[in-house]
Amino acid sequence: MLMHISTRNGVPIYVQLISQIKHLIASGRLSTGSELPPIRTLAEQLLINPNTVARAYRELESLGLLTTRRGAGTYVSDKGSPLARAERVRILSDQLDALLAEASSLGVDYEQLLELLNKRRAAMTQRSGLNE
Repeated sequence: MLMHISTRNGVPIYVQLISQIKHLIASGRLSTGSELPPIRTLAEQLLINPNTVARAYRELESLGLLTTRRGAGTYVSDKGSPLARAERVRILSDQLDALLAEASSLGVDYEQLLELLNKRRAAMTQRSGLNE
């Protein structure tokens, strides 16, 4: 499980952990039943306080995304799927907001942006051999 923590962006570390774990679940990189690293192990990898990891795990457990089995570890719960869809939509919405803002600042109108998006989709589809 690859995670990146920034101490410069002003976002609390436990919130960054929560966001990244939710993203991993939503994207399917952490599926139902997947075991997360033990608190101490993840804290050592990220060079952060174990209490910070514990807090993030507790919050994710309270959201129903994780389950903790005493002595056995922390796992992605089977209740994660409804939130996974909502999280995917939120992630894409954030990226779309950034794209629309960037397009506006570059003087690209909505129709031009849609045309570019369709061209990029066609190019990706052709490269990967995917059917629409």
